[in-house]
Amino acid sequence: MSVQEKMEQRAFVVALLLVSVAFALLLEPFFTPIFWACAITVIFFPVYRLLMQRFPHWPNLMALLTLVLCVVLVVIPVLVVVTSFVDEAASLLQKAQSGQIDLSKQVEQVRSAFPGISALIERLGMDFEQFKERILSGLMNAGSFIAKNAIALGQNTMNFFLMLGLMLYLTFFLIRDGHWLVELLIRALPLGDERERLLLDKFAEVTRATIKGNLVVAITQGTLGGLIFWVLGLPAPLLWGVAMTLLSLLPAVGAAIIWFPAALFLYATGDVVKASILMAFGVGVISLVDNVLRPILVGRDTKLPDYLVLFSTVGGLMMFGISGFAIGPLLAALFMAFWQIFMREFMGSDSLDDNGPAEAGEDPLPDTE
Repeated sequence: MSVQEKMEQRAFVVALLLVSVAFALLLEPFFTPIFWACAITVIFFPVYRLLMQRFPHWPNLMALLTLVLCVVLVVIPVLVVVTSFVDEAASLLQKAQSGQIDLSKQVEQVRSAFPGISALIERLGMDFEQFKERILSGLMNAGSFIAKNAIALGQNTMNFFLMLGLMLYLTFFLIRDGHWLVELLIRALPLGDERERLLLDKFAEVTRATIKGNLVVAITQGTLGGLIFWVLGLPAPLLWGVAMTLLSLLPAVGAAIIWFPAALFLYATGDVVKASILMAFGVGVISLVDNVLRPILVGRDTKLPDYLVLFSTVGGLMMFGISGFAIGPLLAALFMAFWQIFMREFMGSDSLDDNGPAEAGEDPLPDTE
């Protein structure tokens, strides 16, 4: 190859990188709908493949049918729950601001029922009255934050539905042309076909596990929590059920942040029977769901240690918002996959798998041949 040809080749590669970066920046505002379109495609593509086996000559109709199924099973229920959640949150905030709910009196009830709280707060160098003011201020600020975001959501309804429409539009084409796009991506990327197939398989595996697994656990815990709040006659069961659903996305934290203080408050106000039922149900049912289902649906399928799932989930939520519960573990799994490939192919070492020391003769990476 001549010097001129080498220079032209390098110049083309530089231009290719610059154009690719510019295009990525162009798409940056649409990162969330693009990610969720890819994620939904990964989850619902088996449905499309099953339909295509029955009706192989109608790819457009089968892709549209798969998309409609996704809308009915996922999009509409989420919109209904979010709308109800905002309504209940705004109603609860209005009652607190109008004095229908006396937060100060309820804090005093907790203090009377648990005298040790005052002593503990004083040991921390804080007066109880100051602590109470901070608690009340924090609750009001949280309520105001929810109300402001509800107003902002209403003002940005057009933008929200635009992003939702773009996500569904892209999802249709990804479902229909997904296999062809994957093969095109494998041919285009210069990482080696075997490595690329491994990494794409890891992407699909982790996306399914984190989204389906975490959502199943979170929805189950939130539903059970909201149901027991409703059975016990506690206020705003839907609000607290949705709150428990969101908090359940965090491994090792979960819905206990809601139901445990609620049980303590019921003890403080003298509702011993309701408090005992809530405590028993929380420990014996809600927490059991997390301890049983999450390792099965998330940790086992992602092949990530529990601590890595926790840190990657929290980090993802901090960096990417609500989408981070899926993006965080996905990045962690890809990080592990890249390093395993490097260890096996460049260092000749395959003594570690995702969960710890490998069994004798066990290969930590699947055979891609």
